[in-house]
Amino acid sequence: MKRMAGLIAALAQAALIAACGGGEESNTTPIAIVGPVTGQYASFGQQMKNGGEMAVEDINEAGGVLGKKLDLDIGDDACDPKQAVAVANQMTGNGVALVAGHYCSGSSIPASKVYAESDMVQISPASTNPAFTDDRAGPNIYRVCGRDDQQGGVAGKYLAKNFADKNIAIVHDKTAYGKGLADETKKALNEAGKQEVLTEAITAGEKDYSALVSKLKQANIDVLFLGGYHTEAGLIVRQMRDQGLATILMGGDALITQEYWSITGPAGEGTLMTFSPDPRKNPAAAEVVKRFKDKGIEPEGYVLYTYAAVQAWKQAVEKAKSTASADVVKALNDTEFDTVIGKFKFNEKGDPNLPPYAVYRWSNGTYEEIGEEAPQPAG
Repeated sequence: MKRMAGLIAALAQAALIAACGGGEESNTTPIAIVGPVTGQYASFGQQMKNGGEMAVEDINEAGGVLGKKLDLDIGDDACDPKQAVAVANQMTGNGVALVAGHYCSGSSIPASKVYAESDMVQISPASTNPAFTDDRAGPNIYRVCGRDDQQGGVAGKYLAKNFADKNIAIVHDKTAYGKGLADETKKALNEAGKQEVLTEAITAGEKDYSALVSKLKQANIDVLFLGGYHTEAGLIVRQMRDQGLATILMGGDALITQEYWSITGPAGEGTLMTFSPDPRKNPAAAEVVKRFKDKGIEPEGYVLYTYAAVQAWKQAVEKAKSTASADVVKALNDTEFDTVIGKFKFNEKGDPNLPPYAVYRWSNGTYEEIGEEAPQPAG
């Protein structure tokens, strides 16, 4: 009986080897970009896709990694937590060596648990909620962007300094990202000695924010800080203008997309937001930026951050001389990376030591970093 069981096991193993191509080692290394390819935040998924594809193209043209070309897979989580977990499981099943993703913190956090259990390296280009690394699922989880306690701190201090005698409202969309950013901004605002006069929560995905706008009007709100994404922000701005409000809207890095201006048009003039120092202006990124623009792609927002996530992983793999997760993690922890977003190292939480956030202003369809002084609202 034991001999028969052994024969069956041997036959099964032989069939598996045959199905996998005779056990021959692949001449490519699979990696993945995962983000919202579809849904209302798809513009950010496109940013990530653009950055990842260019990074893989450049790496492969230079000979690949450890003599193997990279094979890029694109996963769509639609910024939905359940779909993010499903995609994470799919990627672990595919055996990818790196996931550069996700975008939404509400997706990255649950997906990171899957990657941690599977010993798969995850480097998020864009998930800013502190819990992503404060409650880190495993030592193989990283990000190359800043945190909401950092950008919320900048936003809160900026509001307190520039709108000390104005009425401020703080609104969030109930998401991990939006509420987290609003909470951090409120904390910094209050610590600077300024109190908001109104706090509200909205539901992401709605189209009609007239009830919120009416409350803002009744409270004579001069500045609205929104913890949320560009789609809701754009609609709120338009509806404020429709009701005659000159209220300034300020948000976070989720407004760093041309699609925001496409929603608002001229109504978005003067919108403020926080974002990391613009990597497009980094001299080290000049050649890559030019290649993007030659292809008709504006490397805005998180395009270069996704490129940098792949760059950092490549440099770690080359230092480790291995794509095995444990070896790569050790190199990720011990290396200073030279990337299109600048030089940085990861700290013990998996966060990068990049420069602090700055404040930007939308004007005439583009955004630019501004100084410490803000334009005052009319009235």
